[in-house]
Amino acid sequence: MTTETWVKRLIKFCPVNEIWVERVKFDTQKMQNPEINGTEYQQGELAGYEVREYLLEKWGRKCTYCGKQNTPLQIEHIHPKSKGGSNRVSNLCLACEKCNQRKGNKPVEDFLRKKPSLLQKIKTKAKQPLSDAAAVNTTRNKIVKVLKGIKPVVTGTGAQTKYNRINFGLPKQHWIDAACVGDVEALVLKTSQPLLVTCIGPGGRQKAALNKYGYPIRHNPLKPIKGWITGDIAKHQKLGIGKVTPRSKGSFGFTPLGEKGYKSCRPQDISAVHRKDGYIYRFCQSLPGTAWK
Repeated sequence: MTTETWVKRLIKFCPVNEIWVERVKFDTQKMQNPEINGTEYQQGELAGYEVREYLLEKWGRKCTYCGKQNTPLQIEHIHPKSKGGSNRVSNLCLACEKCNQRKGNKPVEDFLRKKPSLLQKIKTKAKQPLSDAAAVNTTRNKIVKVLKGIKPVVTGTGAQTKYNRINFGLPKQHWIDAACVGDVEALVLKTSQPLLVTCIGPGGRQKAALNKYGYPIRHNPLKPIKGWITGDIAKHQKLGIGKVTPRSKGSFGFTPLGEKGYKSCRPQDISAVHRKDGYIYRFCQSLPGTAWK
């Protein structure tokens, strides 16, 4: 698993004592039954973030009644609270300010009397949990289980991560989100240009190249070729550093970094700098300033 591989690589070079992981995107059990965590969860500021993030995902980040997007949305009770409606997430949706004011404390059946299809759609969707939340949570739980076999693990939720990031006044970036996981009271970022590693796999294993009709047109030589595979980084005596495209016969193709197209070179004129390992390495977008508290 990619996560396990990189955790094991990093702890070889860094003094890691704990691993902090965003375990679930939303704690759906707490949102449906807030009493399980007492008044601290029911009345805490984080509870609002958890519910809002869940509703944004569930209702597609648009007004439930008019479908308007890219506008401030308010949490709306489908069955009015003044008429016995609950605060459970199954009774909540999102509405723009105009629709929220027009609906007021009307029952949704009265408000959408002239739109029966929309009414039925809302009622059906309100009772359904977020479709992919359980699957996402299951995958993350598996990751946590694997990581616990390496180092002690501390977990948090996606809404908690967002709350911390906004509280610290930090911009939205994945690596910053990673630093904001869990109960974080203070945060100092000592880099403004972290490494971005993308898993692309080792490449294809086809024994033959195919044409557009699916028929084989030539044989693909087995890898590696003379100790090289496509994507290896090498240093050429005259051309500098670049990517290697090995050939089973004749010379190799060599593409200097930052250039397009390749030039011919002899295998004995290049030396390995980095062997292709199934990952692409580059830097994330840099930030002005290097630390926040």
